[in-house]
Amino acid sequence: MGLLGAHVSIGGGLEKSVQCGEELGCESIQIFSKNQRQWKAAPLSDESAALFRSHFQKSDIRSVVIHDSYLINLASPDIHMLNKSRDAFLDEMNRADQLDVPFLVFHPGSHMKTGEEAGLRCIVESLEHVLSKQPDGRVQLLLETTSGQGDHLGYCFEQLAKIISLVSRKDRLGVCYDTSHTFESGYDIRTERVYEETFEQFDRIIGLDLLKVFHLNDSKTDLGSRVDRHENIGEGFLGLEPFRFLVNDRRFVDHPMILETPGGDIFYKKNLELLRSLVG
Repeated sequence: MGLLGAHVSIGGGLEKSVQCGEELGCESIQIFSKNQRQWKAAPLSDESAALFRSHFQKSDIRSVVIHDSYLINLASPDIHMLNKSRDAFLDEMNRADQLDVPFLVFHPGSHMKTGEEAGLRCIVESLEHVLSKQPDGRVQLLLETTSGQGDHLGYCFEQLAKIISLVSRKDRLGVCYDTSHTFESGYDIRTERVYEETFEQFDRIIGLDLLKVFHLNDSKTDLGSRVDRHENIGEGFLGLEPFRFLVNDRRFVDHPMILETPGGDIFYKKNLELLRSLVG
């Protein structure tokens, strides 16, 4: 079984997210490091970062992941938006290091009708830019698999592999596998056979050593829909079996497995209980 957890609120202070995770029974948590709906935030004080680290070290939470702001688009063709995105992403990286959080999950970006090749090149250039600004950074940047809705890139393993292959600091990159998004983009894991085939394909194209975090979400839309809609575990088109395979897969026993399902904390608790019931 992986390190089961959920995306929790930072309301009242970053350190409160640790308490929230413990109350839910999480072994891992995902947080925003600042208000995800705003471009800028006050600098993270040393006192606040130390308080967060102290709460985490004293807790039963074993892993913390940061998700970047949804405003950021590292593939934007608009130079003003692109520069804002790069600056905001660099700030996310610096905050992660300040908090001693090892993983920063991000959506690769949207090409906004400029074409996939142009968008992929722009993402690579953006990653080269931010990594050059933080040469001694520690946080690993995890490209999240996407559903491919609209102009969003990262919906196939080949695109993620291409981005990684073209970035000079490959040691700073990894992948977050979202079960809903990959299903919606066309990767089936609903039977044991196709589950194994999909992860064999991932290993061949990207490498399982680069898979660091899971987002566990069922899907409101069917296989290959290219429509991003999360559902509670077992209540969508994926059903229970894929999650049974995942929580019993020995390859992923130490991987954070983060819920982003709808409905808030009450549903998180139910989903965590259900996932744990599948172990064995």
